[in-house]
Amino acid sequence: MKKLLFLVITTLLLSGCYKDDIDDLKDDVNELKEQMAQYENLLDALDKRLYVVSYESNDGSYVIKMSDGSELSVRNTSSFIEIGENGNWWIDGVDSGKPAKGDTGADGKAPKITIESNGNWWINGVDTGVSASGQDGKDASEIISISLADGIMTFTFADGRTISMQASVPEISLTEPTEGFSVNQMQWFRLNPEINNTENATYKWLLNGEEIAATSNLLHVFAEPGNYNLEFIAKNMVGENSKTITITVANKTYENKITKVFDFLPAPGQYTNAMPEATPEDTDETMRELVEEKLTAGSMISLGGFGGYVEMGFDHTIINKEGNDFIVLGNAYSSWAEPGIVMVSYDANGNGLPDDEWYEIAGSEHNKPSTIKNYEITYYKPDEEPANANEPKYIRWKDNQGETGYISKNSFHRQSFYPLWKGDSITFKGTYLKSNIYDKSGTGSFWVNPAYEWGYVDNWSNNDEKGEIDISWAINSDGESVDLKGVDFIKVYSANRASGGWLGEVSTEVKGFIDLNLE
Repeated sequence: MKKLLFLVITTLLLSGCYKDDIDDLKDDVNELKEQMAQYENLLDALDKRLYVVSYESNDGSYVIKMSDGSELSVRNTSSFIEIGENGNWWIDGVDSGKPAKGDTGADGKAPKITIESNGNWWINGVDTGVSASGQDGKDASEIISISLADGIMTFTFADGRTISMQASVPEISLTEPTEGFSVNQMQWFRLNPEINNTENATYKWLLNGEEIAATSNLLHVFAEPGNYNLEFIAKNMVGENSKTITITVANKTYENKITKVFDFLPAPGQYTNAMPEATPEDTDETMRELVEEKLTAGSMISLGGFGGYVEMGFDHTIINKEGNDFIVLGNAYSSWAEPGIVMVSYDANGNGLPDDEWYEIAGSEHNKPSTIKNYEITYYKPDEEPANANEPKYIRWKDNQGETGYISKNSFHRQSFYPLWKGDSITFKGTYLKSNIYDKSGTGSFWVNPAYEWGYVDNWSNNDEKGEIDISWAINSDGESVDLKGVDFIKVYSANRASGGWLGEVSTEVKGFIDLNLE
């Protein structure tokens, strides 16, 4: 009985060992098949005259993208060897300290990579000093390294065989006009090169050696006339390519004023329909034309209560130079400000219209707790004009803060305060600034509205530096500072919802513009 039990146990143990050996053998066969498939895939790519356009590392393996869009998955790769920016051989992100210059590239040959008896990686017969431990004993078909040098990607196998493929740097094509590249000063220069092999590419534009952009396309404005050298560099994982051109910037004289009005819509106010004068027969377009006529001639217009706005353009780009760049003229004086918020935009799409992104000039009040971002107010057209010339409940309004109220009528202005050419209601959105207005007399006879510190229109007198605007104060819709080279369009809207008793509502006025860079 004991002998029988011994035989059964022995048989079971031997069976278990045999099963483990079979499983290990299957794993080895599968791994060998996978390694051979890698080798065959590379040979097939060579046969099709494909070249490498990019690669991506993923947990010790690599996905190699080929010129026909196909991908090769290379597993079990132990090291990636390339020439770093300092000119040395780098292995798996580690600087070997060995210079690669002169070893490869001049004749287009791939580097020779081996593991020598000391266990280190050797490149073209030079010991890199970087250990290749763990590579000994691997199957002959296993890839032990991938190297990238001088546009050649080389796959090295454990038995010393190599397969090399052409890897492609970005290709740049620029079509030069017959008379060369030229532009007027203070006008946008646009350049859109055709670029191939752009996967994982980075870009750099150098103007007379100084970097001015890191995008594939260039949008730049020149402040001064002259000849400029412009270099475009495109770089991917394989290498880089560049093109250099000369740009002639011509001298040009411009008008230092508003030359175009794109849109105008005042909110209800005591000067609405009077500055400028409007009729029920007017339309958005006739009012735009009228406001353009007024502002280009230096006459004043009113934007009414909160939200009323005007969008203006110029015959040149206002360049963002060091310091303040422009001033929008109003009619503020020492004790009475009617601040308007400034928005700026540049002609990104080149169509000459203010239909690109707008940026707010973040003045002194922008981050104060009393300021309301994304404020919205709707005004409702009265059914009829009131009999009372000082009717307190004249034009009803409602905002998105849960508040309602009225714009009062006053006897100094008998015309309708609601834009005559608009429908039953109008809605405005923007940043609301709490007014500084107060009754200094205490009896309602003397109202004052002190100015904010800086950054607004109709806030300080036109000859006060605190009324000037710096384009560098611009922020995007997320409140982040933006670096604008220049602007082509300016929008001003009334920032307060406030009343000064018998003086009526606070309403921003605009009468002109000065580009401080042209003075």
